[in-house]
Amino acid sequence: MSLQAGYGERTINEITLLFRNKQINLNPGFQRKSVWSQIDRRRLIQSIVSEYPLPNIFLYRRNVKGKTVYDVIDGKQRLETILMFMGFGQFKREQFDVRIELDNDGLCWWTWKDIKKYSDEVRHKFECSRLQTVEVSGELSEIVDLFVRINSTGKRLTSGEKRHARFYESRFLQEAEKLVRRNQSYLLKNSIMSQAQLGRMKGTELFSELLMSIHMGGLINKKTALDRAIGNDSVNGNTLRHISKEFTATINLIKKMYPELKQTRFRNTAEFYSLFMLVWQMQHDKLALREPKRNTMAFEMLRRLSTGVDQLREQYRRAKAAKPRPPYSDYLLTVQGDTDSLATRQRREKVLRALLLPIYEYKDNKRGFSAEQRRIIWNTDSQKKCIRCKRNLTWDDFTVDHIKAHVRGGKTRLDNAQLMCRSCNSRKGGR
Repeated sequence: MSLQAGYGERTINEITLLFRNKQINLNPGFQRKSVWSQIDRRRLIQSIVSEYPLPNIFLYRRNVKGKTVYDVIDGKQRLETILMFMGFGQFKREQFDVRIELDNDGLCWWTWKDIKKYSDEVRHKFECSRLQTVEVSGELSEIVDLFVRINSTGKRLTSGEKRHARFYESRFLQEAEKLVRRNQSYLLKNSIMSQAQLGRMKGTELFSELLMSIHMGGLINKKTALDRAIGNDSVNGNTLRHISKEFTATINLIKKMYPELKQTRFRNTAEFYSLFMLVWQMQHDKLALREPKRNTMAFEMLRRLSTGVDQLREQYRRAKAAKPRPPYSDYLLTVQGDTDSLATRQRREKVLRALLLPIYEYKDNKRGFSAEQRRIIWNTDSQKKCIRCKRNLTWDDFTVDHIKAHVRGGKTRLDNAQLMCRSCNSRKGGR
């Protein structure tokens, strides 16, 4: 079925009546989030009061249990602004005032409540203002394509918004959006994303990349891998849960390892991607990443790298001659031009790997103490007491604890072992 379109107009009164009857859906699955500023919204109300012509509002007409419902394809920001100004429904708390001329009293700031109270003429003119509409029907895939096409002007759709529109039913994309919501405060605190970027789904785009990179087992080319994978829904439910769990473990580790990331270049999305994937890989390679002293050293290296690259870049901007200064000059080449290609990401990872890997130790492949080691430790300990709570232990209830935790690089050897009761061992954890 091809698209069918009907051209017409509706007054603001008719639009608000449809909204009250729940026949206007401002947020269909393919729609983007609100991106207008307060200035944009005030200008629209001023245009309506001044009777300026406005662009068409595109509505997708469909039938739901015998009732006609209109999904907003284009014009969401305009309709939201009108409903906010008039204080309808969930927009009641978002009312705002506008600087307009009311009954020849000069320009003043007026709310909708003021207009209703002091000027029936302006109120009537506003409510009877006619909005040009295009009502379309057809296959949903065609509607989504129309949405992407007509949003190529004004505040253009970001790549993340286009991806959301085309694949909004994808479980993969929904999982990425859920993870963004969970980590929103971290992204904002470290200036990895601004509120505006999150609103325009840049966070979803970044997290989708990271999830797909984990799924693919390493770095990917952003331009070729993501859409194809999400569009084909190639990641099943069990796999998606597994990679989401790995993602969460990695980002939580980065939060602990480098809590002041905003002080470095690695708050930039391209460079945050590289650091995230390196930490993920180091986890897989069984490096001990939870030792505070080593993490402090590593963060200092990241800070120095950031400063060196920034200084070198500043020299180039001032057209000053600068000698190549590895690793700063090598790294600078990876953050210019096409920063998201696979080749560039590999070069950037190579610099970071050479910088950070020497700082960390590999975990002992042997996690638990053997039966022979347990017997030696028990039989050579004269006290037979928990090292922490001093409770007397028996053969049936003792545990052997790593003095230096295994997760921090502690070896599973007799000189790194001590007797401990189960509860104390459990509470100690990786400390």
